[in-house]
Amino acid sequence: MDILTVAGILLGLSALIGGQILDGGSLHSVLQPTAALIVFGGTLGAVFISSPFGVFVQAVKDIRKAFGGGALPPTGVIEYIDELALYSKTNGLLALESELPDIEVPFFRKGLQLVIDGVEPERIREILEIELQYSEEYSEASAGVFESAGGYAPTIGILGAVLGLIHVMENLAEPDMLGAGIAVAFVATVYGVGSANLFWLPVAEKLKKRVREESILKELMIEGLVGLSIGENPRSLKEKLQGFIKKPEKLSPLTRPL
Repeated sequence: MDILTVAGILLGLSALIGGQILDGGSLHSVLQPTAALIVFGGTLGAVFISSPFGVFVQAVKDIRKAFGGGALPPTGVIEYIDELALYSKTNGLLALESELPDIEVPFFRKGLQLVIDGVEPERIREILEIELQYSEEYSEASAGVFESAGGYAPTIGILGAVLGLIHVMENLAEPDMLGAGIAVAFVATVYGVGSANLFWLPVAEKLKKRVREESILKELMIEGLVGLSIGENPRSLKEKLQGFIKKPEKLSPLTRPL
């Protein structure tokens, strides 16, 4: 589990609720079912209109990525490719076929199958890069659903505020009913702006980062699989793949002053 996502949501809610209580307010005053219905129902309806059914369903499934631990560790993938390279150097590429049933990542399993089948290296790269490109497009579409919700929610909150004020204006002659209308007006705005900036937009941003992590990992896999197909030296291949995870080094002068 990505503890930062959970901690961020809890911290944001705690800060808002804590500030409300410290300022002398009560928790009950910000719990307005009517405002919640307007904002969250309206936001969901707008998302339904703007998103194709398949994209919306995939976005609901992908939300787990915002709370999950991210992609596979690149170091583990590099070590596995290094083991395959060493094994294939001794026993040949066909000997790698016994590894296929144990590989749980479809992208890597497909690529390794191409290597074993003797497909040309450039053809392997082309096939896998096409899959990478479009899987990235589909994943970014999921993030776009949450980004859209983050854009609609504040506006729906304003609509809720206007509806609340209309209710207030209709009941100016009945002071007992003014409080409820004013509460809905202001709380709807809080729900709209708060949900956008504490959930919808942050989740969209986290999903985009997850997509990039997965893309980098798949690019690493492509380079490793192409290296396997051409019989690249295992040590050289490992050094090349480690370039995907090495942090930039601080450059020092090449020579010392005399």
